[in-house]
Amino acid sequence: MKKSFAVIGLGRFGRNVARDLARMGQEVLAIDKSEELVRLVQDDVTQAVQADTTDERVLQQLEIREYDAVIVAIGDDIRASVLTTLLCKEQGVRRLIAKAFDDMHQKILEKTGADQVIQPEKEAGLRLARSLAQDNLLNYLELSGDTSLREVNVPARWIDKTLKELRLRNEYKISVLALRRGGALIVPPEPDDPLQTGDVLLLLGQNDR
Repeated sequence: MKKSFAVIGLGRFGRNVARDLARMGQEVLAIDKSEELVRLVQDDVTQAVQADTTDERVLQQLEIREYDAVIVAIGDDIRASVLTTLLCKEQGVRRLIAKAFDDMHQKILEKTGADQVIQPEKEAGLRLARSLAQDNLLNYLELSGDTSLREVNVPARWIDKTLKELRLRNEYKISVLALRRGGALIVPPEPDDPLQTGDVLLLLGQNDR
């Protein structure tokens, strides 16, 4: 179902979010106080507007409360970021996602009323560190604070053993969702099929497991 989004702040992050949402067929209003930045996205989104979102009258005119979600992607201007977040929530925005550039900024945004706060650079760095620190980890997706979906190379000690023999669910509380072998994806994997060198398992479980 088509949804409507307002993206406030059209730096690199905001522009990418606005364009990606538009490519997915969503209605996107892109807003920035810079005329130059507005021009960069005006052909890629539903509507692009030059406006100062620290003025509550502007937000009222844009009917900001009518959007399914508002993304405040204002970069290094803390005052504008926080004030925009506060005014949007006061006007009844249903879901507000805000970008922070450090932990203190995040705390302020959370206390101001943001429903979700992200630090894109920090989160990208954490994903990279996790992939580099674990030699057998191919892909990693954190589903919640303590649960992940991972693609893992089959360890050498598991070769020629079956999933039934390994008893991963009983021993480690880990679920095997799929097996990738060559160019084939096997869903679900056969419990009695011996694992082979080069196999990749898609595992679901708690991080400490």
